[in-house]
Amino acid sequence: MKALVWNGTLATVTTTHPIPDLPPDYLLIQTIAVALNPTDAKAIAQGRASPNNGLLGSDFAGIVQEVGPLIRKPFRVGDRVCGVTHGGNSAKPQDGAFAEYIVAKGDTCIRIPDHMGFEEAATIGVSAITDGQGMFQAMGLALPAIDGQVQRKEEFLLVYGGSSSTGTLAIQFGKLAGYTVLTTCNPKNFALVKSRGAEMAFDYNDPTCGQQIHDYTHGQLKLIFDTIGNNTTGIQICEAAFSKSPTCRYGTLLLNDFSPQRRPDVVVSSSVLMTFRGEAFDLFGRHFPASNEDFEFASMFAGITERLLEDRLLVPHPVVLGDGGLRGVVDGLELVRDGKVSGGKLVYRVADT
Repeated sequence: MKALVWNGTLATVTTTHPIPDLPPDYLLIQTIAVALNPTDAKAIAQGRASPNNGLLGSDFAGIVQEVGPLIRKPFRVGDRVCGVTHGGNSAKPQDGAFAEYIVAKGDTCIRIPDHMGFEEAATIGVSAITDGQGMFQAMGLALPAIDGQVQRKEEFLLVYGGSSSTGTLAIQFGKLAGYTVLTTCNPKNFALVKSRGAEMAFDYNDPTCGQQIHDYTHGQLKLIFDTIGNNTTGIQICEAAFSKSPTCRYGTLLLNDFSPQRRPDVVVSSSVLMTFRGEAFDLFGRHFPASNEDFEFASMFAGITERLLEDRLLVPHPVVLGDGGLRGVVDGLELVRDGKVSGGKLVYRVADT
């Protein structure tokens, strides 16, 4: 089959990659569309994938071909699904989304509603599970209302980096959970984030951004979810935006710290996406043991996301459709790496390869 793999030196498209074996708790999926994420570009830059033609890529949408016997959810052959794979997994070369046929952890997959195309659905998986882990599992925010009956809370929530795919979904999840959502982004994306439910957007390039947010909230902002996670300027903005109250919570991605010297009172939580499968792996020089808790949460939150998509309560990130299928992905990842994709998510159709 056709696949985008890491050969130890560079990412290249092969036409002879074997179809992966099916673990008992996985789905075998014919991939129709894939979407690009910063983590995919980083996997290549850092050479994280197996040098033995390890598969790359995380976000996918496709059609179920086979259902592993240990999957608990009632998936069927022919179901349209989207979700996440652990692309660039050095220990398991068959993990990855950028191929004609892939395997994905079954109970964390999401059925695609009839009204949604594969291209839109391909943008969902990474962002939805990342938001679920970061906002609701790690930070402990109230879960989104799946029936649309939102219980308003008298609390502000700042989504830092709201115009990314993770950000636009985070804004929607936060609003559906009843929070008054504010965000930061480039002014050219203000209309996008407000269309997704942000009450107010602030320019993170403005040196007074943090103080503006602090003033807007009358010093009452106690919840921040940082979708960027490794931006020093962003952390400084968040520090300035926070209430002076000792009950503030800051959720972030990966492993960065929130300046404990200046705000040791802030409760900091972080998440690493790939723990969602409940399987051990190594990343960034660290060992992450298997976490059944993370798997169970991801399975539950995938169900919430599926319901919200079905009822049109959750809108996918704008699609930027690329040319060339898997061959086009290589150039697309360079655009992602260089920060040249904003307000949309690059998506490629595998059949165009």
